[in-house]
Amino acid sequence: MPLSPTGQRYAVWLITLAVAAVAVYWQFFSDGLPIVWGPTASAAEIAEGRTLFEREWEPNDPLAHGDGLGPVFNARSCAACHFQGGLGGGGGREHNALSFEVFARPNDATFVTGTIHNFSTDPAHKESEQKLRGLYPIIKGRTVSGLDIHCAGSTTVPDFDPVSTQSVQPTALFGAGWIDLISDRAILRNARNRGIRTAARELSLEFDNVPVGRVRRVKGGVGKFGWKGQFATLQEFVAAACANELGLGTPAVEQAQPLGTASQSVPPDLDKKQFRALVSFVKTLPRPVEPATPSRGKEFFSAVGCAVCHVPDLGGVKGVYSDFLLYTLDDPPPPGGGGSGYGSEPPPQLQLPTRRDDEPRSNEWKTPPLWGVADSAPYMHDGSAPTLQAAIQKHRGDAKPVTEKYNALSPCDQAEVLAFLGTLKAPPGAAPLQDPSVTLLSKK
Repeated sequence: MPLSPTGQRYAVWLITLAVAAVAVYWQFFSDGLPIVWGPTASAAEIAEGRTLFEREWEPNDPLAHGDGLGPVFNARSCAACHFQGGLGGGGGREHNALSFEVFARPNDATFVTGTIHNFSTDPAHKESEQKLRGLYPIIKGRTVSGLDIHCAGSTTVPDFDPVSTQSVQPTALFGAGWIDLISDRAILRNARNRGIRTAARELSLEFDNVPVGRVRRVKGGVGKFGWKGQFATLQEFVAAACANELGLGTPAVEQAQPLGTASQSVPPDLDKKQFRALVSFVKTLPRPVEPATPSRGKEFFSAVGCAVCHVPDLGGVKGVYSDFLLYTLDDPPPPGGGGSGYGSEPPPQLQLPTRRDDEPRSNEWKTPPLWGVADSAPYMHDGSAPTLQAAIQKHRGDAKPVTEKYNALSPCDQAEVLAFLGTLKAPPGAAPLQDPSVTLLSKK
């Protein structure tokens, strides 16, 4: 029977209330759409992608549609840097790349980032830190009169090194397709809830908290891939790796160009079909699975605060152990000009623009996922920690309160934490290298 006018108004009110409740839940409590299926691709596409992943590329390679390997590169194959614990794992320090930042200079206000590649196909294009610094030399200090309109005296402008370099090692790719499925909403909600809890604790005069990390917002969403969270999607990450590590251009990103040379446009080395297959292989790499056995070490891991940043489960993905936020893990450096690796900005006397507020500082790093961590030594972004114990001790800066709590544990309890981390292994189903001839190039 038709509703009375009063009944109709009541029904409209209930529907409006329900819609408002759903909107509030979606905005403040939901991680977005649930992950119903994991990453998938056809067997043929995965097989083709694996062939490309393991291939040792050559200049003018017959599989390439452009000029093949190079002109500058860090390895001849993806597998050369991603092999620990099986195909797709991390890599050792022998393949670290030297990334750089160049701050604004008096004659050029642009902020430049890039990589100093280990190898080149042409000796004339060989890159080095010396070559980089020749392109962007130290700006000599000087004494200038009347630089400050509020002061009649002279002003001393110190020397400024506009170049900052950092060594960065290859990361494990296991479970990358699952990370790709984590919604931006889940990362943002976790960060927001962290902020609320931190503020509540500070109101209770508890100030030994890890500050909430920064969300890296990039074109396409929240940055989840790369040590700096440079890429929002796995596809962007793979395209950049092809271009920068192998010198293989793709339909998405052109190949890297040697330092100090004009950009030369060449056809992409991988066509759309090849690139899609390579991404499909990477996204379907198995994810590490945490043992279901209860662990005292995991309890201590949470109790001292490790799980605040290394969030065990996020956005419907279990055992990932990351919040994908940026943190500072170094204690503040002494005052000084750039080139220290700490991201010193131009001296204010030079009146140059600094980096945008949403750009990560030189000493900010994204929380790396810990699944598979037992099979990915050495640790930290530069591989400077040979063991998990050393990696914990290098957590300073924002993570200093956690390190202090860990150090306060008894040796036995610390051993429990390390034993727990030792159970977070690479997936047992990870494939071995098909081609045992894949080689690791020496920088020497």
